[in-house]
Amino acid sequence: MADPSQPPIVLTAAVEGDLDEIVLRRLSEEIGLPFGTVYGKKGKPYLRNRIQDYNNAARFTPWIVLVDLDREADCAASLCRSWLPEPAPKLMFRVAVHALEAWLLADGGAISEYLEVSRDRVPLVPDEEPDPKRFLIELARHSRKARIREAIAPAIGRRVGPLYPLIMTEFIDRHWRPEIAAERSDSLRRCRLRLRELARARSG
Repeated sequence: MADPSQPPIVLTAAVEGDLDEIVLRRLSEEIGLPFGTVYGKKGKPYLRNRIQDYNNAARFTPWIVLVDLDREADCAASLCRSWLPEPAPKLMFRVAVHALEAWLLADGGAISEYLEVSRDRVPLVPDEEPDPKRFLIELARHSRKARIREAIAPAIGRRVGPLYPLIMTEFIDRHWRPEIAAERSDSLRRCRLRLRELARARSG
């Protein structure tokens, strides 16, 4: 049992954007881990410029930094070494392969039902998709629901549709099943594992 004389472990985070925060909060709630302040949310270069500051802060309290692999490195381990050769013991540096949307696509049953597309269109191993966000957007173009197509599919000259964040937030909050998704995304499985290790340390 946790020592009542010790302050509770609260996880601080730094992420690329709003959806990353929503996913991390969902993962933390799943295992009962208190989630505190979230920094960043200004894109990947912003996090890269401040990674040493986060690392210094993690000398004292638990931190998680979540970034997309994109095409920056061959693998998550290589990106971690490039960004942070000597991570603090309390820093969890997690990489979504190749992007956060792969974690959402990994719950194939839920995403196909929510977007109203054929389950056969959803990739079996979304971590292998080089651009999961683009894949998800193209998947939404095939939706049988006009609301989904209009919200997610972008106009000419734009990367995403006008309501993409709202639609994906609704999916994450109400439909996404991390435990199912982790079966098809190794990068998500590893992230959940580290969070559970921290939760066990908190309760032990």
